Amino acid sequence: MTGIQAPQPEHDEPTWPQRAVILLVLGAIAALTVQQLMEPDDWHRYDGAFSAWRMATATGVGVGALAFGFGLARVRIGWTVAFAAALGVIAGMIVWWNSEPSGLWTWSGASMVLAIVIAVPLFQVARDEGRATFPYPQVHGHAWINIVLWGACWGFTGIVLLLSHLLGELFALIGIHFLKDVLEKSWSNALIVGAAFGAALALLRDRENVVRLLQRVVTSVLGFLAPILGIALLLFIVSLPFTGLNNLWEATKSTTPILMACVIGALVLANAVIGHGPDDEAKSPMLRWSALALGVSILPLAVIAAIAMGLRLSQYGATPDRLWGLTVVVFAVGYGLVYLTDLARKRLDWGPLIRRDNIRLAFATMAAALLLATPLLGFNAISVRDQVSRLERGTIRADKFDWSALQSEFGQPGLDAFEKLKHSPTPAIRHNAILAGESWSGSKAAAETRFEMNPAGTALAEPLKAAAKNLCGSTPLCRIFLQPDGRTAVVVSDGCADLTPAQQADPAFKCSRDVNRLVADGGKWQEPDSGPYIDPGQGVTDAQERKSLAEEGDAFRRGDVTVRAVERRQVFVGGKPQGPIFQ
Repeated sequence: MTGIQAPQPEHDEPTWPQRAVILLVLGAIAALTVQQLMEPDDWHRYDGAFSAWRMATATGVGVGALAFGFGLARVRIGWTVAFAAALGVIAGMIVWWNSEPSGLWTWSGASMVLAIVIAVPLFQVARDEGRATFPYPQVHGHAWINIVLWGACWGFTGIVLLLSHLLGELFALIGIHFLKDVLEKSWSNALIVGAAFGAALALLRDRENVVRLLQRVVTSVLGFLAPILGIALLLFIVSLPFTGLNNLWEATKSTTPILMACVIGALVLANAVIGHGPDDEAKSPMLRWSALALGVSILPLAVIAAIAMGLRLSQYGATPDRLWGLTVVVFAVGYGLVYLTDLARKRLDWGPLIRRDNIRLAFATMAAALLLATPLLGFNAISVRDQVSRLERGTIRADKFDWSALQSEFGQPGLDAFEKLKHSPTPAIRHNAILAGESWSGSKAAAETRFEMNPAGTALAEPLKAAAKNLCGSTPLCRIFLQPDGRTAVVVSDGCADLTPAQQADPAFKCSRDVNRLVADGGKWQEPDSGPYIDPGQGVTDAQERKSLAEEGDAFRRGDVTVRAVERRQVFVGGKPQGPIFQ
């Protein structure tokens, strides 16, 4: 129906069975390494700098392994090793440089991922050609294959993981719990995920016909969507002179993200119609005109998004998120200009020009994304200067200024500026900064979990503290009662601690305490397997519950928390217990 053929590399890659073994082993080792580096229970032992080092190392290992897996072929294996190592080192250094605990889940992380996604197919083509040349059909083909492989490999990995756990449950039914117990460990799941992904990547690359079939499905769907989006975007743009732009700003605060999503959709669908070469380009007039409509729409949508972003910056000043949004808009305007220029020159025959310019745009985008992934541009510092300038000029009153954002969302530049503003010569600024600092300190102290070790005076070992912290979460008070055997601890996540007098007097106010048990095993504290839970609160009135909570609080303060063996009541059939435990 669409007339679109799946883009593909110029030459089929021969089958290479050994690649499956190589990538299976490499994937398992890389995934296990990343899991061990990122194990949450271990983070408490290190300061922030070492945590950043662990995040950077994990990122480098993961990126390097993926780059090697996608780049490995029979030809020029040394090139692939060097490329994967260089990409891993660059990714790790960028994460280390940024020193952000969120790692890739940031704007800079997204920029780095974009640069890597573009770099891999460019390398694959250079590897195949043996030199730095980048024919568009091969680049386009490798890019599509990588996208399809990424989705298919994760689908296969998910199936393998589910099947593994199903088998664990199956053997547990007949009393063989070894497999289930092993699968409850995070390291075993990491091994399965890494090995399954690596094996799937190799096996699918040895079956080009399967990958190309998936490509045909994807491109056919995209070809079907191109006329729908093209007509809708043209109608939207034509309607703007009659509706005006004010409705855009009043309807939602998400104007720019919505417009950018439409721009990205237009780029993807237009290129799906254009294909990787003249023989791959859609022949259907409807598809060709829809691609033209999509290409024409990109620049107007990007310009409207730029206006919306400009208004936000003018009204509320710069923030890191707004500057990142502005950067995306600038890229969209650049793409829109290139596409509109090629359309003006060739109209329906614009395919060859776009394919040529897509390679140039890919290199420009990759270089810019790599730069943006580093902290060189300093969006935090730029935002701080703009916000402080607005405050000092009186554009925004000191009592209306977002002091919490300055302290929590602008990084170290924001904290430095906040300290300076506490000594500002302007009384209103100085007064509000000091108040905000006191409020910030109080909220931080309230957010930090306090640990109470029992018996009093007992040292709280770091492994026990870490395990208790996982159980207590953000609860204000985490009570730990070490039992006489020294190997068992009762952990109480006390949500009823530090209540205000108003909360205590309010009969509608409810709080809760969670009681858990930890057992030391090989130097680590962990939760043992638990039996059936008996809810002591069934049928208890609110008044009785409040009285019980008060009595519990008195017992906690006395340190009267013990682990005891209890006699249970249960139905036995033929000497074997059946059914639930009951009182």
